[in-house]
Formats: sequence, structure tokens, C-alpha cells
Amino acid sequence: MRISFTFGADLRATQGKGASRRLRHAGKVPAILYGAHKDAQPLVLDQQNLLTMIADERFYSSIVRLKIGEATQEAIVKDVQMHPARNVVVHVDLQRVVENERIRIRLPIHFKGESVSPGVKTQGGVVSHMRADVEVSCLPKDLPEFLQLDVSDMSLNETKFLADIPLPAGVAIPELTQRNAPVVSIHAPRAEEPEPVAAAPGAPGAPGAAPAGAAPPAGAPAAGGEAKKGEEKREGGPAKKEGGKK
Repeated sequence: MRISFTFGADLRATQGKGASRRLRHAGKVPAILYGAHKDAQPLVLDQQNLLTMIADERFYSSIVRLKIGEATQEAIVKDVQMHPARNVVVHVDLQRVVENERIRIRLPIHFKGESVSPGVKTQGGVVSHMRADVEVSCLPKDLPEFLQLDVSDMSLNETKFLADIPLPAGVAIPELTQRNAPVVSIHAPRAEEPEPVAAAPGAPGAPGAAPAGAAPPAGAPAAGGEAKKGEEKREGGPAKKEGGKK
């Protein structure tokens, strides 16, 4: 059985929202340990120690060893609840591990050969990951650290599925009994849309410009109207009297 992390835990005597809040203020994290046909056991973990471990991908896909007083217990991490606004662990769920019972745990998928695949190297495609991890079922002794999928032979517009992931002996993917979901594909890059060009002020389509062929607003003089009106005033003005005094 591969053990990747070992850390201490204390028994939690009090429960409830108030007790959990006081624990968090003291730099502790409430946790629960269940499974293996035993009663659930409330625990207390150290906040700073947890923050260091959860930064490692293996923490979620490995068997951990808890030191609870003088006893030890192997377990897997089933859930880590984080604060929505701060980098603080709020609660941890742990499941006991028994050597002869199968466990279900999510493992990361590592992709190999992306840059040398024909779809990327010679055909200009882009790799798209539909899955980053998958749940597996196995005995604790058969648990791998991760699953690896080789995509070095993929061409443009090809897809690989869950069934294409090589599995070590004793490891199964329960989801395959229901569907063979896509995991990774190579597709042509999407063409970028041209950026809109701002129209010059006063040009058709520019902000504030009148539509082509639109009539002028009511009361506005027609084009050349002022000139014509001036000409009429000059032509129709009073005639000068000829001659001087009688």
C-alpha cells in the first residue's frame, strides 16, 4: 500500500457550528473520518499543515496515514471544502481504507506527446482537454499515482475516449459501464473575428450621423434655403426714389 502523506489528527470532543467556528479561529480544521463499517469519528486537523499538503496534486489521489493519538489509520481524501473568499480550509472528509476492500478515488490524467502529435506539429491543430481526472476503482495495493494517455499519434479532428486510457492491473473506471466519454481531441484553431473599425465622425453609420436619404428635421432650412431667401429680399426690397428736391 503506497502511503504518500502522514499527518497528525486529534479527536474532536465538541461538534456543531459554534464549535467548528472556534476551531477555525484557533488555526484548526474540523474533519470527519468514516467508512470500513465503523462509526464516523470527528477529528481536528492543523490548518497550516493542510494548506501545505493540498497544494500537492497527489494529496487527492493517494492513501494518507493519520496518526490519532497512539493509533494510526490509513484513509483517502474524499472532499476538501475551501472558504469562498480566503485561502482557508473549512472542512475535510476522509474515508477509512481497508487493505482487502476496493476504494473509489479520482486520479489525474497526464497527457503525453501533445507537441509531437501530427495534428499539432504538422497540421496546426489545437489540443482540447475534456477531462483532467477520472474516478477509478481498485484495491489499495493497486492504486496508481496517476493515469497517462499518449496522444502522440493523434491527427487533426481525432478524439480519444475513456476506453483509450491504459489501466494498470486491478484498476477499473466505473463510468465506462455507462458511457465512454471523450477525454481529449485535436481540432483546427478557430478563426479570430476582425475587430470593428470605428466610423469617422459624420460618416454614414457614425454616432449622430443621419441615415442616408433621410429628410431634414422639421423646421430646419432646406439646403440653399438661406441664400434664396436673401436673394428674394434684395430683389423685392423698396425701390429708391429718383430725383432730388422739387
